Amino acid sequence: MTQAQLAAKCGTTKTYISRIENNASDIRLSTLMRIVREGLGGNLKLSVTQ
Repeated sequence: MTQAQLAAKCGTTKTYISRIENNASDIRLSTLMRIVREGLGGNLKLSVTQ
């Protein structure tokens, strides 16, 4: 899947996807969850252990 295809699926821009991939942009957890869910068809599971 291209950055443009992923961006179109999750309602963002190719530039933003590129910035995330290159660690040039901070990303909100809600945005990451939307990209995984809507763009990639998956689920994001976050676990915090002590």
